[in-house]
Amino acid sequence: MTLHRLHRIQTIPVPQDVAWAFFSDPLNLAAITPPWLDFRVTGPPPSPMYGGQILTYTVCPLPRLRMRWVTEISHVRRPDFFVDQQRLGPYRLWHHQHLFRSVAEGTEMEDVVHYALPFWPLGELGRTMVAARLDAIFEFRRQTLARMFGQT
Repeated sequence: MTLHRLHRIQTIPVPQDVAWAFFSDPLNLAAITPPWLDFRVTGPPPSPMYGGQILTYTVCPLPRLRMRWVTEISHVRRPDFFVDQQRLGPYRLWHHQHLFRSVAEGTEMEDVVHYALPFWPLGELGRTMVAARLDAIFEFRRQTLARMFGQT
């Protein structure tokens, strides 16, 4: 299994508690996910985030291919960070750290994602395509957040 890493940092001009409230509500994920993924929350409306919480979604990683995605919120320290880990879904491994820091301009949000592709070693043949799609997803998110909250 080959482990890959995606790292992004973005500052939005809002207090940390406002950033936390937005990102810790899974219902906001659809607003910052590209429409071509057709992201849908499928479980009951989530309660405030807690460690051990299971969240269920569907996504279309490829046209006409709808997949279930089940994640667990494995770690939470309000308002500084939370971690979601895939339990069932399109990756062999998905570990996403969401880190929040108060800075002079507002809140610095840092994403650190470690992931592995399925069907190793054959899955690695699609590595370039997957990396490009992840870049596009996170760029869409960056632009959407800049429109929603402004940018510094």
